[in-house]
Amino acid sequence: MLNSWFIIANPISGNHNFSNKWKQIQLLLNNSNINYSFAFTLFSKHEIELVQNAIQKGFRNIISIGGDGTLHHVVNGVMKQRYVKTSDITIAVIPLGTGNDWIKTYSIPKNIEKAITIINHKKTILQDIGVIKTKSQIYSYFNNIAGIGYDGYTVKRLKKLKRFGSIAYLLSGLFSLLTYQKDRFKIIINNNEIETTSLMTVFGICKFSGGGMKFTGNVNTSDGLLDISIIKNITFFDFIYNIRKLYSGSIIHHKKVETYKSNSITVIPQNQETLIQADGELIGNGTITVTIIKEAINFVIF
Repeated sequence: MLNSWFIIANPISGNHNFSNKWKQIQLLLNNSNINYSFAFTLFSKHEIELVQNAIQKGFRNIISIGGDGTLHHVVNGVMKQRYVKTSDITIAVIPLGTGNDWIKTYSIPKNIEKAITIINHKKTILQDIGVIKTKSQIYSYFNNIAGIGYDGYTVKRLKKLKRFGSIAYLLSGLFSLLTYQKDRFKIIINNNEIETTSLMTVFGICKFSGGGMKFTGNVNTSDGLLDISIIKNITFFDFIYNIRKLYSGSIIHHKKVETYKSNSITVIPQNQETLIQADGELIGNGTITVTIIKEAINFVIF
């Protein structure tokens, strides 16, 4: 079991023909002499249960087949189990999702054959994992980027647009700007208190979100620090004018954006219905405290 992989596959990822892709994946895994067992997700967050069952049976290597949401739930399964240290677990990804943002930080290709070659080489990094505690004391973990405000609102609208692929994030963002009401936030970072009207506050471990946008800069995925961006009163026209900067990452230098590094942050929105997203998944609303666990899980990278 220790050298075998347990595959968790989301058969509805990417809105494409999963059956044909699964046949290709199995063929490539067999040709690469990769020993594995597998299970398909049957309902939302099923990954958490499947991961915990696999670890209990002795598996220490997990392959996530799907998008960022599938990986998010696999990570939560690892972090919430109590059988072994999380740093004893290795996660690899075969990307089939819409955005596939986490893989971009490590230059993992979307090509299935190349992704499996990377798994076979098993070069790993011990990556940090973020922890979100909501006002209702619910804990959620994230491996890429999370945020509160407009990006949560955008994620809520995204499901109706996913058929457009990676551009769906941009479309959802543009439509959301027309209707989203900016909120007043109290933000506590490094014992400093900031009160501001803000579009959103983003806290990241990796570089990319929203289908390739970069709201965080100078990231180090194992330094034990969150990369925090507070995007203030940016308007619809600011957004349109700066679309290129959203993808290049230079948006963090905009006069209405402030950046910080910290191992914790508390965000208190005036409107306690303000939505929270983590790795593109809605996880709650209202006040949150975000911390980080340094070098929590091994990930297979390029």
